[in-house]
Amino acid sequence: MTTTTHNGDRNRDEDKDSDGYEIDTDPGRLDIGLVHHWLSTDAFWALGRSRDTVERSIGGSLNFGVYGPDGGQVAYARVVTDRATFAWLCDVYVAPAHRGRGLGARLATAVRDHLAPYELKRTMLATVDAHELYAKVGFVPVPDPELLMILSSER
Repeated sequence: MTTTTHNGDRNRDEDKDSDGYEIDTDPGRLDIGLVHHWLSTDAFWALGRSRDTVERSIGGSLNFGVYGPDGGQVAYARVVTDRATFAWLCDVYVAPAHRGRGLGARLATAVRDHLAPYELKRTMLATVDAHELYAKVGFVPVPDPELLMILSSER
């Protein structure tokens, strides 16, 4: 898998593999309609998310698209970050036809490696069912969850 970065990000990674998959951070390459479809219809955490919300979230994030050997997009993740102290990995999605090939772990690894030069104090995520996957790339449970709070729109 080849990983390329764009838009003035601090590093340019290349992880070549013979399977033909590529990870790219160029937001212009994203199939926004497909990302919206995945998130709004198949991702339990984003069901019903509007196209406008997806577009705005992409515009305010560092985006990672995974592209198959034919060039079509097969996975997505985004990171909300200030590129100095904090990052939040979210909306990680692999298309059903491409699951079971290790793409989720490879995508999480690419995100971790891409963020490494920023020397962030904290990179976080939330997951219901992928703890083992994220542990493989270095994520651990929050050591003091009682210190965290959330401002929720659900009141």
